[in-house]
Amino acid sequence: MQFYAAAMDLTSITPSPAGMKALSHPVRLRMLGLLRAEGAATATTLAARLGLNTGATSYHLRQLAQHGFVVEDTERGNARDRWWKAAHQSTRTAREEHPDQATRETLDALVQSVAIVMTEQLQRAVEERGQLSDEWRNASTFSDWGIRLTPARARALVQALADTFDDVEEDDTEDAADFIIQINAYPRPGTATGSEGEQS
Repeated sequence: MQFYAAAMDLTSITPSPAGMKALSHPVRLRMLGLLRAEGAATATTLAARLGLNTGATSYHLRQLAQHGFVVEDTERGNARDRWWKAAHQSTRTAREEHPDQATRETLDALVQSVAIVMTEQLQRAVEERGQLSDEWRNASTFSDWGIRLTPARARALVQALADTFDDVEEDDTEDAADFIIQINAYPRPGTATGSEGEQS
């Protein structure tokens, strides 16, 4: 899994289980995403962007810093006005073939938070669609595909898609904008676990 990645990602972090647990909070994911996308900021600035008080923001920043996700930007601010920046451009999780139960639960908690933040971003994109130019509307898509695959072929497909995005070179022209690509790939709920229930 990879999230909040730049197309030309040169730095990434693969957190330990303790780091994944610390990151398993939607507010911290939003905060880290803002620092990666928009650059360094103070706790006060982040608090205003996220609708939090500065005390809560400072606490979450300390948690992120403790596990190496953010660092103090020593080129800005002072003792009273500390600036923070992302330490890496993306977070990747290691793929373990047979992780222990605690690691599985920690990763699942992180994925749950990622899903919350990604869903919020997707909803905001839909809400802002009416303000986009025709060019950006036509360049965007809200689509899904359903195909029948084995786990090995499904994993290979996801890797091929990720490799494609890793090879994309960024544009540095006036008409360029940050373009988000989300990959959500999973067995249709109820088809691979043996669980029952109505499916849409």
